[in-house]
Amino acid sequence: MPESRTNSAWETLLDLPAQGPRHVALATALRAAIRAGQLPTGAALPPSRLLAPALGCSRWVVTQAYAQLATEGYVSGRTGSATRVRWSAGPEPSPPVVAATAVRPRFDLAPGLPDLRAFPRRQWADALARAAADADLGHPPPGGLPGLRAVLAEYLARSRGAVTTASAVMICAGIRDAVGRLCRGLAAAGHREIAVEDPGWGALRSAVTAAGLRPRPVPVDGDGLRVAELPSGVRAVLLSPAHQFPTGAVLSPARRAALIDWARVVDGLIVEDEYDSEFRYDRKPVGCLQGLDPDRVALVGSAHKTLAPAVGVGWAVVPPAWRTAVETGPGPSVIDQAAFASFVAAGRYDRHLHRARQRYRARRDLLIAELSGHLPGATTQGVSAGLHVVCSWPGLDETEVAAAARSAGAGVMTLADYRTAPGPPGLVLGYGNISDAAIPRAVAVLASVSRLARG
Repeated sequence: MPESRTNSAWETLLDLPAQGPRHVALATALRAAIRAGQLPTGAALPPSRLLAPALGCSRWVVTQAYAQLATEGYVSGRTGSATRVRWSAGPEPSPPVVAATAVRPRFDLAPGLPDLRAFPRRQWADALARAAADADLGHPPPGGLPGLRAVLAEYLARSRGAVTTASAVMICAGIRDAVGRLCRGLAAAGHREIAVEDPGWGALRSAVTAAGLRPRPVPVDGDGLRVAELPSGVRAVLLSPAHQFPTGAVLSPARRAALIDWARVVDGLIVEDEYDSEFRYDRKPVGCLQGLDPDRVALVGSAHKTLAPAVGVGWAVVPPAWRTAVETGPGPSVIDQAAFASFVAAGRYDRHLHRARQRYRARRDLLIAELSGHLPGATTQGVSAGLHVVCSWPGLDETEVAAAARSAGAGVMTLADYRTAPGPPGLVLGYGNISDAAIPRAVAVLASVSRLARG
């Protein structure tokens, strides 16, 4: 096609405003054209070298717009091949039907996964290759590779306000592994119980039980764990103060101080679960409790939510009295530890997190806007953070709506799935691993089954 015709066609199709960032305007125009059917599924977009002069912009503008649409699930492409439209409107949501067997959800709104499509595969492959070439391939030393421990000590001090040295950082396979090791140490020291949040992550309660301790549920409200209701006789507590799962609450300053005072009075241990504390969208992430009293707080975290569960690297910043209990046991492979150390040291982890925050913030805003538009009276709770929201609306029967939504292809969880005591209803909706393009259709399913549940 002659260039003049190409210019004319794309200038007509893509009406770009003169004001504002050009790459944002181009992404908006392409998105609208795709959703309107002007660019059908499978259609190839022009290479940046052709579209840029046609629109009178730089190739950077085009490549940035294409990258944004790929992140949102509208297009796909790889080096050496055309960028093609992958989005289609699809059929309108149909009334839910009860399935005889479990069906993989079309719309995965269950919490717990980051955006696996955005995993930095090439950079991680480079880190693995360097680790395989350079690392000592024997068994890792107790506590983990010294290089990784040093890198994480610096990172956690800089990003989370932790007070630590490399000797205090213990490498493990993830948060559950770290909690299990700490609880086995507590049991060996004579502890029989540990306080846990209610509602809270069931996998951690299971890790507590498997380690020989009895979990004692403590209610959570809008200010986080109710510290005043910690059971008498309990001298250890497990909580996620930066962004509580699943309520989304942040432990208030008054309760942070009260919890530290409690640990000092009872000579106890606070196990601080980092969970998804890296993802705060309205301000910088709140500093960790561990920085307030490194002798009373063990800080546990992992790369599961920031990168992917396949990166089986976790850590625990442990007070001296508990390090022996945590440093024993199998951990990640030497190659995985060395790869993660180089990934963090090279600044790639920080850059990945920066991009992820931007993506998740926009996706969270989109989900909340769709909920408000489709479900009258819908409200969400918790701060602007993390990879999920809790949604409720007047008359919500969480069990009925969740079951119907799952049958209709939308995988959701409820607050009842995470609590031991009765409480207000709510749906726990994850947005980490669902594309932007799928969110409106997923919410339409929720709205449809909600209307049917109300009769």
